[in-house]
Amino acid sequence: MKTALITGASMGIGATFAQALAARSNNLILVARSQDKLDQLAEQLRIQYLVKVETIAQDLTAPDAATIVFNRVKELDLTVDLLVNNAGFGEYGAFAEVDRQRQLNMIQLNILATVDLTHQYLQEMRSRRSGSIINLASIAAFQGMPYLAVYGATKAFILSFTEALIEENRDFGIRILALCPGATETNFFNDADFPPNLATIADRAATSKETVVTEALDALEKGQASVVPGQFYNQLFANAHRTLPREWLSGMIGKLLQPSK
Repeated sequence: MKTALITGASMGIGATFAQALAARSNNLILVARSQDKLDQLAEQLRIQYLVKVETIAQDLTAPDAATIVFNRVKELDLTVDLLVNNAGFGEYGAFAEVDRQRQLNMIQLNILATVDLTHQYLQEMRSRRSGSIINLASIAAFQGMPYLAVYGATKAFILSFTEALIEENRDFGIRILALCPGATETNFFNDADFPPNLATIADRAATSKETVVTEALDALEKGQASVVPGQFYNQLFANAHRTLPREWLSGMIGKLLQPSK
């Protein structure tokens, strides 16, 4: 049986990845901040799917968090066949007005933790000439996102980073995927402190977590470089920059997301 390591695994898309991979007979290493939530999910998956599940309670915004996780997996004598870099968060608001530390933590989690974990596990995968990585980007990666400036920029980094890694590792038998969902049925909009009116609109357009994860795993199996799951308008949004001026797009998004006065 193969083993998958999932960050941000206690809820949302991460927990849905855990469910789907356990159903496909993968053993799991679940990483998140909350030990209680991890233990509850792990026990459920062990009973339901008869797989082995290890948990690591770790805040990935902490210094050297990725190394702590990597070393703990080594202590467990486990080989990671699939790395799912899912942990991340966003924060709504004008960049100059959003808490500075909150935005630095976002960069730490969305970018640095992903880069660090990927670097450490990719070396092992290259030596084995096998393995897979899924990096969670977003349709926000494809253009500037006023009022989600840092979040959109972190996801643009993840998309570019992942596309580069795909080419670098093409001859090593490693599959790497950038997952670019749009609005998804998670707590993202509440956690990001969206105004209620915008959160309601986003929730109405949201794709189910199950659809996002199923399409991601199918795309990985097919060897795709990226996937934009869910509704057709997600594809339109992700590809709008190909035909429309980027400045115009950012202006339109800014008007849509601008706080009510």
